Amino acid sequence: MANTLKGWMAPNTVTADPNDKILVLESTGKADINKVYEEMLAEDTGLRRETIVHVVTLYERICARLLMNGWQLNTGLFYAVPRFLGVIAGGKWDALKNSIYVAFTQDKVLREEIRKTSVHILGEKKDVMYIIETEDRQTGLKDGRMTPGRNFFVRGANLKVTGTDESVGITLTDSKGTVTKLDADLISINKPSELTLLLPADLADGEYTLTVTTQYVSNHVELKVPRSVSVAVHVGETGGSTGDDDRPVIE
Repeated sequence: MANTLKGWMAPNTVTADPNDKILVLESTGKADINKVYEEMLAEDTGLRRETIVHVVTLYERICARLLMNGWQLNTGLFYAVPRFLGVIAGGKWDALKNSIYVAFTQDKVLREEIRKTSVHILGEKKDVMYIIETEDRQTGLKDGRMTPGRNFFVRGANLKVTGTDESVGITLTDSKGTVTKLDADLISINKPSELTLLLPADLADGEYTLTVTTQYVSNHVELKVPRSVSVAVHVGETGGSTGDDDRPVIE
């Protein structure tokens, strides 16, 4: 089956060359594990949903267990290897200062799908607003992880937080829908191409949606109606669940 990705050309905010463009993905939507189950059932394998859920859950559990016991894991879909972060003081591991993360790279299955994928350029958007990257300044990780009480970097285009509308600002929305709006003085760097945020020290572990809302469009013009862009982020060891996960616990 052929695949298609769509994107808009937009100015590359990393360079000063006005002719330097990048392609920004036109998202089809967000897919979670339940979407994966639906697609697997649609393949008409004859398997019941509970069987699929059980097998996928077991697969995830075994992969995680292998990685956390030092295996370099090659599944065909991805290659993964555990890494350590932080300086080891006094020859001892300190869970408050040191951490483990897993580095993933695409493997054969994804490379084959990439070869079968065509890219359709929809046109050019000069003033498109987008987030291309985040970085936890404490760990250097760019996977959406945040460290409470530390700086968090957001890079993209037209992100500068400005305007008088009450919705303007930066919010963090947890999985229960609780919204935390950052005070303006927690935005230490506020540029069109990059933001540096000082995160609240009391952020609980969990998944969040970071949303930037602004009336900025250029140095001398503000939008009458604010616009927003969001990115998925998280605190602690979390990810992959929507809160409605019906997968069984497999010990």
